[in-house]
Amino acid sequence: MSNSLASRRSFLKGSLAAGAALTMPACLKAQGANDRIRLGLIGAGGRGGQLADGFSKLRDAKIVAVADPDESHAGGMARKLGARPYADARRLLEDKTIDAVIIATCNHWHCLAAIWACQAGKDVYVEKPLGHNQREGEMLFAAAKKYDRIVQVGTQQRSDPVQQEIKDFIDSGKIGKPKWIHANRYGVRGPIGKRAAPLEIPSTVDYDLWLGPALDEPIFRNSLHYDWHWDFNTGNGEMGNWGVHILDDVRNVGTRDRCTMPLRVLAGGGRVVWDDAGDTPNVHFAYYDTGVVPVVFGLTNLPSKPGAKGSLHYKGTGSGYVIECEGGWYAGGRGGGAACDQSGAQIAELKGNSGQGHDANFLQAVRARDASILNSDVVTGHHSSGWCNVANIAYRVGGAFSQEEAMEINRGYGPWEDLLGDMEEHLAAHGVRLSDKSIRLSPVLEMDPKTERFVGPTAEAANKLLTREYRKAEFTIGETV
Repeated sequence: MSNSLASRRSFLKGSLAAGAALTMPACLKAQGANDRIRLGLIGAGGRGGQLADGFSKLRDAKIVAVADPDESHAGGMARKLGARPYADARRLLEDKTIDAVIIATCNHWHCLAAIWACQAGKDVYVEKPLGHNQREGEMLFAAAKKYDRIVQVGTQQRSDPVQQEIKDFIDSGKIGKPKWIHANRYGVRGPIGKRAAPLEIPSTVDYDLWLGPALDEPIFRNSLHYDWHWDFNTGNGEMGNWGVHILDDVRNVGTRDRCTMPLRVLAGGGRVVWDDAGDTPNVHFAYYDTGVVPVVFGLTNLPSKPGAKGSLHYKGTGSGYVIECEGGWYAGGRGGGAACDQSGAQIAELKGNSGQGHDANFLQAVRARDASILNSDVVTGHHSSGWCNVANIAYRVGGAFSQEEAMEINRGYGPWEDLLGDMEEHLAAHGVRLSDKSIRLSPVLEMDPKTERFVGPTAEAANKLLTREYRKAEFTIGETV
């Protein structure tokens, strides 16, 4: 694949050009469009169960097979749904009667499972973040185009009608033009433990399949499942967990998807206070030069101060975003928000449904063989995930710094200075200083949005993290799909 990605419009146009008759799933052609779409569920943990519940409520779909390398997950979910259980997703994908798959695996499996599904002629609903790394998202984009597959990404707020209402309100000029956006994920979590000896893998787990593309490294946390989020080998930290939802809103409502990838990114943070086995930051802060409207992002999993039940907030928003405008602001998140004038008086409230129709939107596109119907297609999901990926990369290539250096690197830009001040105060409450060795800061990383590669003097180390080292050839995503 070339370094340059085709535009979303070109992708959708090319995808439709092949014609619905050539891409209609076999069972729909044979039995008629009124029959249920047969689904396979790949990944039967907590999120997989939530998606299974949602899809099972839709009359025009039925989950007929479940795959998970933990037989207790696969077996339990299969019994609940009256479906066939598999350990290996490849066996599920061999079933010609399955039209589409729902992928709710660990992040490191998202793109490989989705690419295999495209190659097997299945449409795909895949959880966020789309790519565990940026290159994998590009490869899935290429596979969806090559095999003419419908691919929906699980940023479900894109299916909430309130999103258009918010955009219409901003465009009305009632609070003036946007100046910048403050996005944040402020939500309390706890440490994941730190064992003296590596974790013993449960006997119900086929660990080779669970690892898939990931490296076989000893695990010192207390739990295999879910806490893989906080290990860069298998997850993307809170930035790629909750951050992708928030940054997808920022792209949709704030920049109107005009910024595919940032022109420049600057990020810092650390894993502090907890002495645990995680290696992703539990405090993270970033600046994005979008070329449209500047964006700053603050993240913490710590309480606002030791002993507090809640975390930080910015203008009343914990997990969401604030569009700062000339005459006020809009503060929102999943399910809507409110607008205030410069005095802080509320002048509008907008309520939504948090994207409850996202799964139905996917099925609608599958039946119509029309990728343009999707509210969060593969290209949109790739770029929203990409904003998280580059913030993680910036953190990983960063180093120790002083408070003065942090200010100087983006001096004069008020929102960045304010964010640093908030982070400094927050960390100080926990006995940590920004200048401590546990906190790192990147240089300003420049990107070429067309190639989605870093450029300039800091590019070499950052570009290495756009992909990963793969453990086995059978689990490697190659240059061609």
